Amino acid sequence: MREKFLSLSTVGVPLDRRNVDTDAIIPARYLKTVKRTGLGEGLFFAWRYDVDGKERPDFPLNRPSYRGGKVLVAGENFGCGSSREHAVWALMDFGFRAVIAPSFSDIFHNNCLKNGMLPVTLPAAAVRSLIDALLAAPGGKVEVDLVGQTVTGPNGDIHAFGVASFAKTCLLEGLDEIALTLACAGEIDRYERQRREVTPWLFRDLAG
Repeated sequence: MREKFLSLSTVGVPLDRRNVDTDAIIPARYLKTVKRTGLGEGLFFAWRYDVDGKERPDFPLNRPSYRGGKVLVAGENFGCGSSREHAVWALMDFGFRAVIAPSFSDIFHNNCLKNGMLPVTLPAAAVRSLIDALLAAPGGKVEVDLVGQTVTGPNGDIHAFGVASFAKTCLLEGLDEIALTLACAGEIDRYERQRREVTPWLFRDLAG
């Protein structure tokens, strides 16, 4: 089981860039690990830090007003590039629970859902409005309501979004693929018992 996603009211972090690819999200040198923790330090590394490893003060994630925000608002085609799941892991390890954009790479979109992050697709005009509001008033709140499938911006504007019913259920219940399988443990056991009765020769010990 993982953390359930019902609704989230948090500081919105604007990333006013299009075509943010997975290499920009997490550089290839961080792909050596299969752990999902510790990747947050490499998130947007080339944009967050200068050549001396110091934080760039103008980058949104480094600005005090946006620190602690759990919703990222970005431009179209977010998550394009390679299929690395580490991109989602890095965003989540940094603290993000949702990304709002006009469009996503299909693979990145699916990786988000499989890892408990909500990718919210809104019309380009709505995303532009959110980014402009967050840039104009740093620290503004964004509310993402998965139950009602709405996003409320810092100006009070409400935007509806779609989400597949199965993905929504998994997020609301905090279910990953393993948890979904375990939920069917009773049915699996019954099936295996029936198979033993119908085809006992498949279960004989042939070692001798």
